[in-house]
Amino acid sequence: MSTSDYTPKAKAKGKAYWHWNTTKTKLDFPAVIVFCCFFFVFGFLCSSLRSQVSGVRQRGRQLLNSVEYELMGHGKTGDDSISVIPFQVISWRPRAFYFPKFATLEQCQHIINLAKPYLAPSKLALRKGESEGPQDVRTSMGTFLSVSDDPTGVLDAIEEKIAKATKLPRTHYEHFNVLRYELGQKYDSHLDAFPVEQYGPQKSQRVATFLVYLSEVEGGGETAFPFENGLNMDGSYDFKKCIGLKVKPRIGDGFLFYSLFPNNTIDTASLHTSCPVIKGEKWVVTKWIRDQKDFF
Repeated sequence: MSTSDYTPKAKAKGKAYWHWNTTKTKLDFPAVIVFCCFFFVFGFLCSSLRSQVSGVRQRGRQLLNSVEYELMGHGKTGDDSISVIPFQVISWRPRAFYFPKFATLEQCQHIINLAKPYLAPSKLALRKGESEGPQDVRTSMGTFLSVSDDPTGVLDAIEEKIAKATKLPRTHYEHFNVLRYELGQKYDSHLDAFPVEQYGPQKSQRVATFLVYLSEVEGGGETAFPFENGLNMDGSYDFKKCIGLKVKPRIGDGFLFYSLFPNNTIDTASLHTSCPVIKGEKWVVTKWIRDQKDFF
């Protein structure tokens, strides 16, 4: 408003504007208070809800642990107790499951000590027309151990627990294959099952593989599935690459994956790699499980 417009009317208009603006300013402060109170209450309710959900989960776990079960009558080969083995579904293609703290630290070290004196370069299953010779596909050291090789009963206990976890009978199990991977050692992508077109007619197939990681690995050494959920299946995949779904080895943890579909055909998504060890060393014990009792 210029000085030339300073008239009683203009003056009255200016007073009215000043009064309205002052009133607006007075109204803004209570609004801010209400606004802050709203968000405080909202935050408090959210925090309370999270605490309640967490409490419900914790009580659920406690109830699960305290439930009393009425046992069923069992057959000659059955159990007289309930088994609870925690697991996590890692993937449905391939079917893969993680079992935390499957073996104790003492059991892991015992298996390593049993295997150490017998380690030799790991071999490959030969395809039709192949012969043994130098290879850069599988560079670990390993040995086979049976339950009878361990008078302490540790291998027997591990195998029994694997049977309960997989629901597959021990009569279908190959011997334990204990492996050591040192710096840079690996196993390029491969199937544990044997495609007939590559290996010829098979008396039986490997249904599933159960791994127990026996050591911590400072770097690398993951079990990787490059074809998980249909990835990288366009024919351009380099079988020496360590990509896709990766399972980190942690001492005592178990890992199960199935090589066959329920109809006994091979699941190509079960193709997997033992990634190179980048730092430290990796110890793992493998249990291959067959679809028939007499597999050799």
